[in-house]
Amino acid sequence: MAKKPDPTSRIADNKKAAYNYFFEERHEAGMVLHGWEVKALREGKVQLTDGYVLIRDGELYLLGCLIMPLKTASTHVNPESARTKKLLLKKDDIKRLIGKVEQKGYTLVPINLHWKNGFVKCEIALAKGKAEHDKRDTIKDREGKREVERAMKSRSR
Repeated sequence: MAKKPDPTSRIADNKKAAYNYFFEERHEAGMVLHGWEVKALREGKVQLTDGYVLIRDGELYLLGCLIMPLKTASTHVNPESARTKKLLLKKDDIKRLIGKVEQKGYTLVPINLHWKNGFVKCEIALAKGKAEHDKRDTIKDREGKREVERAMKSRSR
């Protein structure tokens, strides 16, 4: 019997997105998936790092998100791991996001996939690209925090 996922658990994170972009707004979107994709997501067979959101005909689509098919999923389905997945969001939110994406420098990136009430949700962010010096600042901040944590650990012993 398959183990049921925690209703609020994360499936996959896009750690590269936080490094490459500043997040302006976050939205939670539903996803149109096939049965074999849901089974693969329950097993954690997904890669979100190269994913991006595309706007086509007033609708949002997730591209570049690889869901690796399970060998035992189904015999009558020909799974395609890099299939384009439609994202479900309210029409007003989509129109507002389209207006902002048309501005210079904004894009939509997937941040994570997670379970919510038995459904797979994709958290997307309206993001602005970081310049090279901003990325260096992010690395310096992260290393500084690590050093402080190490110093605190050594003092507490």
